[in-house]
Amino acid sequence: MKPAGTFIQFSIWFCITGFLTLGAYGQATDNSNPSPLKFPTPQGINNQLFYLQRDPNTNTIICELNIESDGDLNKKEPIKVYWIRYGEKGEKEDLSYIQRKFAYGIQTKDIGNEQYELKFVSYKKFPMYLIKSTEDKKYHVYVTVNKKKIQLERIFLRIEGGSFWLPNVKYVELKGINTATKTQTIERIKV
Repeated sequence: MKPAGTFIQFSIWFCITGFLTLGAYGQATDNSNPSPLKFPTPQGINNQLFYLQRDPNTNTIICELNIESDGDLNKKEPIKVYWIRYGEKGEKEDLSYIQRKFAYGIQTKDIGNEQYELKFVSYKKFPMYLIKSTEDKKYHVYVTVNKKKIQLERIFLRIEGGSFWLPNVKYVELKGINTATKTQTIERIKV
């Protein structure tokens, strides 16, 4: 990827995650202005935790549980983050150094009892939690948005126009399962 493209991705992610925590404190939901793109749903990824998609293309960030060859969780690095380049023949691609260190990489902190705090390197004020469920005995990522605890499946960032260096972020959408009601939920945070 060209350096300018990497900087744009970082700028987009930084702008959006800067607004993401606002929704954790009760922003109104807005369901207007959907993306004109048709985004694929990642399939066949056994240990996928959640994925991130954003305008202006369908390339997708996958966040996957990092399992060792013996079947145990890699406790030093429990999450693998990489691209699926749907816009470029659907190939898997590692994040570049800059993407991993400044934009889409995830820092993890072991907080005990097989639980980990996760934060995107580009914005550390939005914690996510990797926790082994007592119900299905599998790891899931949980977030709290609009006073709802959600088992995260997808993050979507809607971008419409703006400048080369500062895109116009319309909203951030979080999709998953509301842990209180066990129902599918989408929480949209208007920016």
